[in-house]
Amino acid sequence: MKKTILFYFTLLTVTFLNAQVFEIDADLRQRFEYRHGFSTLFPDNTEPAAFVRQRARLNFNYSAEKLQVFIALQDVSTWGDTRQILSIDGNDSFMLFQAWEALTITQDWSVKLGRQVIAYDDQRIFGGLDWAMQGRFHDAALLKYNKQSFKMDLGVAYSQQGEPTLGNTYTIPGFFTYKTMQYAYFKKSWAKASLSLLALNTGYQNFEDFPENTLADGMYYMQTLGSYFTFPVGPLSITGSAYYQLGDAYPIAENLSAYQATLEINYSTGKILFKVGAELLSGSDQGSSARWSFFPLYGTNHKFNGFMDYFYVGNHLNSVGLNDFYTSALLKTGENSNLLLAAHYFAANGKLAADANSYLGTEIDLVYTQPLFKDVNLQVGYSHMFASESMGLIKGGTTTENVNNWAWAMLVINPRLFNYNFEK
Repeated sequence: MKKTILFYFTLLTVTFLNAQVFEIDADLRQRFEYRHGFSTLFPDNTEPAAFVRQRARLNFNYSAEKLQVFIALQDVSTWGDTRQILSIDGNDSFMLFQAWEALTITQDWSVKLGRQVIAYDDQRIFGGLDWAMQGRFHDAALLKYNKQSFKMDLGVAYSQQGEPTLGNTYTIPGFFTYKTMQYAYFKKSWAKASLSLLALNTGYQNFEDFPENTLADGMYYMQTLGSYFTFPVGPLSITGSAYYQLGDAYPIAENLSAYQATLEINYSTGKILFKVGAELLSGSDQGSSARWSFFPLYGTNHKFNGFMDYFYVGNHLNSVGLNDFYTSALLKTGENSNLLLAAHYFAANGKLAADANSYLGTEIDLVYTQPLFKDVNLQVGYSHMFASESMGLIKGGTTTENVNNWAWAMLVINPRLFNYNFEK
């Protein structure tokens, strides 16, 4: 680890000497959480959880005429989970979050290579997952075209473990961890409107021996196709998306046919931003062998379907899907402070066992944001899930009689530590 830190420090020092722009930013966060039914129903005869999670990240950005280099180093840990006296070789909380270079080919074309965040549109399919302290990255290569109001990204990734002499078997654990990925993304923008298209193919290692499986080389593939749009209608702003998944369902390599669709209406009075919307994610009937369950893959799923993460945040895979009808109001409470109030009505998209009622529950979210001074912000949140008996059917039969709530407070510090701009 010492050699790794020394290498990147040396690299940054050398590149600084030739930089037109060189910036160093810090991203420090501490978040206290009280969990009493977060992510799943609170069971009987147990205690709630409480902890402090933190992130310390340094971002180094170097820009020259035809080259940009970005490196982000971070340490993510929970207070107390590392011994106070421990050699650095035994601490794996330090990691390289991003390390990529962008090379300009022509005025409109460039390539971007390395470990990077991939995020598009509302981050439903591809997102940076900034709420999670560790974030989400991809080791990938992108060919990018950007001219005026049109942009195109072509991306590829090929995952491997170490430098093997024989074979390409990939066994890194993780939710939808792909062996290969290819995608094409197109976006056209107008004055107040935009339309994007995404075609994504992901390949996964297949370790099952189904008699009907004729896929070669131990791989199976899933395709996600869809679009995202925004446009104004008078004082309203309309946004929406529609995606379709086909191919082989993860992780069992069976035929998949699934969809996602959302429509949202926004209206602002200047001091209050109102939203009302609905998202439908297809699901399979409980007990059925059909594969109709959509999963939003590599997005920032925490920002959708309620902040308590009952759906699609490391859970709800190959389940009954979700119909989410929601509304929110963002109130400006000061020059830079605001209060968010949101409500979600959840129902199963597929049929529940024994013809149970599809209504799953209602969630209420409140988040208050207050800047304390320059580069320092305080966020405080509270959420409450009013679960129905049907929620227990998709959460392992856990009782729905207990209180399910979640509270948190987070301090976010984002100072610019250094800024060198030769052009100035």
